[in-house]
Formats: sequence, C-alpha cells, structure tokens
Amino acid sequence: MKRILYAVLALAAFAACQSKQVENEPEYIVQVSLGGWHHPDYTAEQIIGRIDTVSNMIPVGKVIIGWSLDKEIYKEVGSHLHSKGIKMLLWLPVFAETEEMCESSAAVDFWGAIPANYDLAAGEGFRFNCPSDPANAANVVKIYDDHFSDCGFDGVFLDRIRTQSFVSGVGGVLNCGCDLCKEKFIAEGVDLEEVKAEWEAKGDRFLSVTGYTPAEGFAFENPVAEKFFEAKGHIVSGAVAEIADELRSRGLEIGMDLYAPFMAPFVGQDYEILAAHADFIKPMLYRQTFAPAGMGFEYDLLKNAAPQAEGYPSFEMDLDFLNSQLEAMEPYSCAKFPGIEINYRENVVPTSPEYVTESLSAVTSHGFEGTVLSWNIMEAPLAHLDCLK
Repeated sequence: MKRILYAVLALAAFAACQSKQVENEPEYIVQVSLGGWHHPDYTAEQIIGRIDTVSNMIPVGKVIIGWSLDKEIYKEVGSHLHSKGIKMLLWLPVFAETEEMCESSAAVDFWGAIPANYDLAAGEGFRFNCPSDPANAANVVKIYDDHFSDCGFDGVFLDRIRTQSFVSGVGGVLNCGCDLCKEKFIAEGVDLEEVKAEWEAKGDRFLSVTGYTPAEGFAFENPVAEKFFEAKGHIVSGAVAEIADELRSRGLEIGMDLYAPFMAPFVGQDYEILAAHADFIKPMLYRQTFAPAGMGFEYDLLKNAAPQAEGYPSFEMDLDFLNSQLEAMEPYSCAKFPGIEINYRENVVPTSPEYVTESLSAVTSHGFEGTVLSWNIMEAPLAHLDCLK
C-alpha cells in the first residue's frame, strides 16, 4: 500500500513539475513579412502551412503579419490561428512606408532637406515622416480603421517608430527640423537653431561622448547634444505613445519594434516612454544583419558619418555584447520579447543554427517572457527552428 502511495505522490510531483515548466516556458512570436501594400508575397495557404510546421516544432503564441491590403489573407489566416489559440497582430508601419497610402509631411533635417532613404526591398523605402504633424499620426490610425479593423486582429505591432538613422549621414539623426518640430523642441527647452549652430561650429565632435554603459547609454561630451537627444526621445516617443493609446482604445494589444538600447536615442526612441504604452517591446538585437536595425551595421554607420567624433568604443557583435543589451532592457515594466533574426539571406542576414541557438540561449538566461523570431518566418530555414525544439 505504501508503495502505491509513494508512486501516486511521485507522479503528482512529476506532473506539478511538468506543469510549472510549461507555465514558465518562453513564448515565441513569429513574423510574416508580406511585402508592401499592394502585392502580397504569399498566399494564406502558404502562410498557414508554414505556421503549422513551425508551431509543431516550438510553442507559438503570436503571429505578427503585414502589411498587404489583402483582407482575405488575414481573415483566413486569423481564423486558423485563433482555432489553435494563437493571436494575430497587424504589422503596421508608422512614420515610414505610409506615403503610398496617404498624403504625409516628410521629416527634414536642420537644413530643410529630406534625408536620403534606404531601399532594402520593394515596399521598404525607409523615408520617414514628421513625428510632430498630427495629420501623420491620424493617417496611421485611419489606415488601421479603413483597411484592417474588420480582419480579426488581436493587436498591432508598431514598426518604423523612429526617425531616420545614420543611414543618411548625420542629417539622418539631426531631424526633424520642420517648424512643428521646432515648436516641440522649444517646449522641451531646446532651440534647434542653437543645436544647428553648435553642430556647424564643432562638426563631428558635436557627437563626441565621454563613455558608455549599458544602463546609462552614451554620455555626450557636449551638453547641447545631450539635451537635444533627450528632447528628441521625448518628442518622437511621445508621438508614438499617443498613436499606441488611440489604437489600444480599440481593444488592441500593442507591440513595438525598437532599436537596440545603445542606438535607440539617436533615432528618438525613449525606452521608458515607449515601454509605458506597450504590452510588449521587441528590441532588434540583430548581430548578423547588414541592413537597417542591424546593431553592427548601424554602429558602423555612426562612426563613418562622424569619423572625428571621439569616445566611441569598439564593439564586437559577440555574446558579451548581446548580454549587455539584454541587461539594458531589464528595468522596463512591460513584457520583453527580444528580436533575434532567424531568416537567412546570404549577403544581408547570413545566420546559422549555431548563431540562433547561441542568441536564444542568451535571451532565455535573462528570464524574459519570450522571443520574436525575426523578421520573416517564411524565409527561415527549418534547421534554424529545429535547433530550438
């Protein structure tokens, strides 16, 4: 009788342990990039087939998909996902890529020029719009209301929530300098004419820093530069927060695509503001991406755009650096799903199963809620997923 009792207790303990493991198991979010607005790259059948394959290998909790205007794809895919208890979020660009859909006012640098864009692929022009123009913000919400509100989405994933980067040289980050933004900066105690004059007097050294820590980021040597980037973060991220709140009022979950913490201030992303208005954030911790948002790619652009700026350390895109960025995310209260690239393109994102395994192990060690497998599950080699089982 005692043996039976011990066996029952052992089984109960094992079941409780298994239940706890399942409860604490990190969640995977996957992304499906459909391309631009007008010509979806995949059919609903292809997407469902790939998601089924993936969800049989790893636990998928959400699918981010967009931003084609083909409603039937979302309705069919969404119905299938919901039958499996998986949420569907619309991949929605905010300050770029919307010019095909509506009239928009472009962001300009301090000299009134529109920074050059970056044509990675069709539908991804990376031409950014002014974050202070209320019409631009209203357009984003209207795009959702007019084209996606009846498609069965559980939430929205906000992308392009920044200004241009050093892709366009220094003018890419010294913006937006339009009249609306000048007023916003004045309200923050920053005169853009003074910032412009300081840059023209100091040149690259305007951007010099005295040090870097993951917790505090870069410390600018020039107090005018320090105040400018702080104010820029308030203005750009404040505008994103208002859009997020408006979409949340429609009962939508809010996710946000962010630059890695060390580069985020240059493009106007204030983590504290954004995290307070998001259900989850996805910092793009891309170590093997040679395109916008790739960590090493963007850092090299900074140093190439301002070669005389001093104080910038050499960063190796290794595991130690990845952990430094994961540590920088820890203070924020919303759910954190670091983005790790798992799709493969030979010259743009040359990932491997070993790279994916190493990156995901680092994320798991920090105890975050999960990971976003970026940025297109349709292009991910199955070997990159098999290693995650």
